[in-house]
Amino acid sequence: MAGRIEDYALIGDMQTAALVCRDGSVDWLCLPRFDSHAVFAGLLGTEEHGFWRVGPAGPADAEPAPADRRRYQGDSLILESEWDTPRGTVRVIDFMPPRDGAPQLIRIVEGVSGRVRMRSALRMRFSYGRIVPWVHKVGERTVAVAGPDSVWLDTDAESHGEDLTTYSDFTVTPGERITLTLSWQPSHKEPPALPDPEGALEGTADFWREWVEHCTYHGPYREAVVRSLITLKALTYAPTGGIVAAPTTSLPEEIGGVRNWDYRYTWLRDAAITLSSMLRTGYREEARAWRDWLLRAVAGDPENLQIMYGIAGERELGEAELDWLPGYENSGPVRVGNGAANQLQLDVYGEVTEALHLAHMTGLSRNDYASLLQIKLINYLEKHWDQPDEGIWEVRGPRRHFVHSKVMAWVAVDRTIKLIESGDADGPLERWQELRDEIHRDVCEKGYDKERNTFTQSYGSRELDASLLLIPQMGFLPPDDKRVIGTIEAIQRELSTEDGFVLRYPTAGEEAGVDGLEGDEGAFLACSFWLADDLAMIGRVDEARTLFEKLLGLRNDLGLLAEEWDPRLQRQVGNFPQAFSHVPLIDTALRLTASGAYGG
Repeated sequence: MAGRIEDYALIGDMQTAALVCRDGSVDWLCLPRFDSHAVFAGLLGTEEHGFWRVGPAGPADAEPAPADRRRYQGDSLILESEWDTPRGTVRVIDFMPPRDGAPQLIRIVEGVSGRVRMRSALRMRFSYGRIVPWVHKVGERTVAVAGPDSVWLDTDAESHGEDLTTYSDFTVTPGERITLTLSWQPSHKEPPALPDPEGALEGTADFWREWVEHCTYHGPYREAVVRSLITLKALTYAPTGGIVAAPTTSLPEEIGGVRNWDYRYTWLRDAAITLSSMLRTGYREEARAWRDWLLRAVAGDPENLQIMYGIAGERELGEAELDWLPGYENSGPVRVGNGAANQLQLDVYGEVTEALHLAHMTGLSRNDYASLLQIKLINYLEKHWDQPDEGIWEVRGPRRHFVHSKVMAWVAVDRTIKLIESGDADGPLERWQELRDEIHRDVCEKGYDKERNTFTQSYGSRELDASLLLIPQMGFLPPDDKRVIGTIEAIQRELSTEDGFVLRYPTAGEEAGVDGLEGDEGAFLACSFWLADDLAMIGRVDEARTLFEKLLGLRNDLGLLAEEWDPRLQRQVGNFPQAFSHVPLIDTALRLTASGAYGG
């Protein structure tokens, strides 16, 4: 059975990623890309759907023991897990080297003390656990083949097949190291080169050490910020610059519920805010790569801007259900693809424009087509900003005039006006200044409840929405405006849990509500960070710091966050790790550091 979501560690090579449980089991890995079919899908089913466990050998009927300790090697994605057994201590080092060739997952078993009997149990199941591959020997190597895919096992240990599983049993003594490497290769090609695990380990450590050295943040929350930046880097698809929202699909927002989505794609919103955080912490190369990805994805068709694309810019992301997988803790259905790709979400224009604006302001080299794209986006928005849409939360109910969408339309126009005023683009300045004022008036007249002194989720609604917390952060109104303060306080009253964390919006429980879905969800971590930001902005810095540090306490032992927190079950829920949680962590840390709002 899969572990709790927070029991998993992330390792990756900037093209795909694996999740490693505390018991040494890799329960999720898609090869060769983030969005490829999973070879290990036990996370969404059972061990029959694929896993690879390396750990101390125990009785056949005993549950695998969780590691006694685990950590990343310094500021890297190299995972170390240690077990203390009656016969000694053993360490397993797991990593995926950044690569130009075949993807590799390398596991190095190292004896620390005593003599420890170890077992590797490898069960490969292609196509999300549905297909049992043909496993055979080629010389000293073991290969699993299914259709276009082949996965090769190279190890120092003897291996044998039993019950459609490949086992390796061995003993390690102090200082002894046994290596096991999985490499993917198209099945019609020559076998991948023999791996060099020790050389790959050294190269991977060097890569992360050099990358982290570029971080310009040196404040009191550096450990949390750097771990979040490493996680965001791991979610970047290096060949194209696209950024996935998370490396998983269908981890539920409610255990046993139906709110299960595929996040292995590039949302323009998520990618834009990710690049904003990276720009603020010194990572301009990633911003340049994402800008180039954006220009290729949108190409000459900004009028048909999608909210998300494939990691190489693919447009077709059709949604399907995998009925042979029961889902994480029986939370079905399991979905691949994402039907929200064709929704109208007007806020995306604001997020993209804000990211381009920040790139311009931080000195990223000018790109004339990027400026032209920005102008074209506003030409489209000028004609469509007053339409209802599905909004930031991708509701599957009727379209509405969401206040956040209108605010972000204002942001898009405002940032483009600034671009024109700087002399780096041409456009109808006076007309768009009037448009900016018109959108602002519209929001303040139709999206504000005077009786309760709060903005609302949508025009004509009395419901609240945590995305309203972005109003002062985007500069739509100043933090000391009474309407901003009233909105913050209303969200604290009506959308906060007992722990002080924030829900996105009211859900309807058993019946579908504004989002067209049944069931509930946890507290949305990004929204909780937004509240901490706003509290700092209105001068309640001690309260902001307290909330922020409570949020840091929700991270797992390796510093990772899923999308949401279930306050009832006291556990992480949603896809994992989630870019949309780690980005606002970075932003709030920067704001609190700038304000001096930290302890110590």
